[in-house]
Amino acid sequence: MPAPSSLTRPNRDPAAPQYRGRLAPSPTGLLHLGHAQTFWTAQQRAQQAGGRLVLRNEDLDPDRCRPEFVTAMLEDLHWFGFRWEEGPDCGGPFGPYSQSERRPHYVSAFEALLAAGAIYPCVCSRRDVQRAAQAPHVGDEEPVYPGACRPGADGRFRVGGPERFVPKITSARQSSTARPRVNWRFRVPDCEPISFDDSSQGLQSFVAGRDFGDFVVWRHDDVPSYQLAVTVDDALMHITEVIRGVDLLVSTSRQLLPYRALGWTPPDFHHCPLLTDEAGSRLAKRHDALSLRALRQRGATPAMIRSRPEFAG
Repeated sequence: MPAPSSLTRPNRDPAAPQYRGRLAPSPTGLLHLGHAQTFWTAQQRAQQAGGRLVLRNEDLDPDRCRPEFVTAMLEDLHWFGFRWEEGPDCGGPFGPYSQSERRPHYVSAFEALLAAGAIYPCVCSRRDVQRAAQAPHVGDEEPVYPGACRPGADGRFRVGGPERFVPKITSARQSSTARPRVNWRFRVPDCEPISFDDSSQGLQSFVAGRDFGDFVVWRHDDVPSYQLAVTVDDALMHITEVIRGVDLLVSTSRQLLPYRALGWTPPDFHHCPLLTDEAGSRLAKRHDALSLRALRQRGATPAMIRSRPEFAG
């Protein structure tokens, strides 16, 4: 296991602007109009606040992220008119700015959560959770975890003590046959409303254990989860406001819990409406026809795209 890096936030340059926003694309496909709308809102709010904009390359998943999409991401963002002061291409005081290079920070957060008793090992597969009768779906959200591996009131683990499953967190991915397929889950405070004031959507409140359950922070394939990584990165990069889509409102409630467990103050949040296709489905990277690259190839200009009504807000 690598030596843990400090979880103390680096000292911010006192001369730096107070506001710090971020763009956080994942290079699993081409950027589309929905990304552009959300990112444009983030850039405008940073500019209006006289702050700094950070670009973070969320290349966490080695199976889905591809170098050619990183190259396309940078090209498309520059073409559209995005400008950032810190990022993987220009550096900055809180780098590295690619998640694939920030593993020691995630290891340290994992160890802190483990020491605090906030997480536990779970051998349930996603299929196991989906099949559980008491695991209802909440919209498009993942099923609420039914608690099959959750430690009991006596603190005993139902699948063995944590020492049996502490991952050998190394730079190399482990053989799936060498160790049990174990995810690590954050234990949520059942029945507690997790609330936050969103600058776009107003007061939001989701009940832990009902609207969302114990969630994965470290995956069985030795990769930190999205929920853990973005929490750690936003904290250590001193992000003061997170701009993202309304589809992540419940995720925000999840992430507030590791913030609390690690003793960090969360940023402010602004969740934007989603763009949808003609069928009313939210845009995704499978909508190649609405990717920035495809629109540019068809002759669209950034000014033409930004003149669309959805960019007016």
